[in-house]
Amino acid sequence: MPFTMTDQLMITARDIRKRFGTLEVLKGISLEVKKGDVIAIIGPSGSGKSTFLRCLNHLETIDGGNIEIEGETLVSTEASGACRYAPDATVQRICRKMGMVFQQFNLFPHLTVMQNLIEAPVVVKGMNRDAIIPKAEALLRKVGLLEKRDSYPSRLSGGQKQRVAIARALAMEPDILLFDEPTSALDPELTGEVLRTIRQLAEERMTMLVVTHEMAFAREVSTQTVFMDDGEIVEARPPAELFAHPEQQRTRAFLEHML
Repeated sequence: MPFTMTDQLMITARDIRKRFGTLEVLKGISLEVKKGDVIAIIGPSGSGKSTFLRCLNHLETIDGGNIEIEGETLVSTEASGACRYAPDATVQRICRKMGMVFQQFNLFPHLTVMQNLIEAPVVVKGMNRDAIIPKAEALLRKVGLLEKRDSYPSRLSGGQKQRVAIARALAMEPDILLFDEPTSALDPELTGEVLRTIRQLAEERMTMLVVTHEMAFAREVSTQTVFMDDGEIVEARPPAELFAHPEQQRTRAFLEHML
C-alpha cells in the first residue's frame, strides 16, 4: 500500500503514566495522532486531559510510558521501569515542533500584540526581526486582528487575546498545535470567534489536539473524539459514532450531562 501524508504519525503515546504524589493522574494513556488529525479530548474536570497535553510537550515529566513526536523519541521507559528523556537539546528541538495555546492566554502584558508574536521566533529560533514581521502580520490578518498589532493585551477582549495567542503559537511554525481548553476562560459570546479560528486551521489540515468542553465543536470539527475519565481513555472514536452511539456507560452518562 503506497505511503500517503495522512499515514504519517505525528504523535505516538504509549502507556503514559503520571503521578502527583500518591495521586495517579494518568493510568496508562495510549494514543496515535496522524498528520492532519484533529483530536478533541473531552471528559469531566480532573480526568487528566490537560495533564496529558502537558506531558506531550514536556511541561510535565511522565512516570512511565513512551512518547514519540514525528518518529523521534522524546521519552522512553527502560526495562528497569525508569523513564529516560532524550538529551536536553533534543527535547527542546522536538518540543518546538508543537505549539501550545493555554486556557489563560499567557500573553506578555508588557509587549504589544506584534511584539508578542515576534519575541519567540527572534529569541528562540534566532530569526531575523525584519523577516518575521511580514509573517506575523499575515498571521494577525489570518485571525482578524491586524489592526490590533500595536495594542497591549490589556486593551483586548478575552477572545482577541486568545486569537493573538493562537497567532503567537503559529509564529513558531509548529507541525502540531495543542489547545488546553482554549475557550473555558471566555464569555459565551467570545467563544465563537476563537472556535472559528480553530475551525479554519482544521480546514487547512493543521494537526491539532484540543481539550475542550465545547461538545458541538468536538462533534463538528474533530476527526476523532477521545473521552477521558479518571486518568484513562474510556473511548476514542470518530465523533459521529461516539456522540450518536457511545459504547461505554461512562461516556453515555457524560454526554447526557453535557448535551
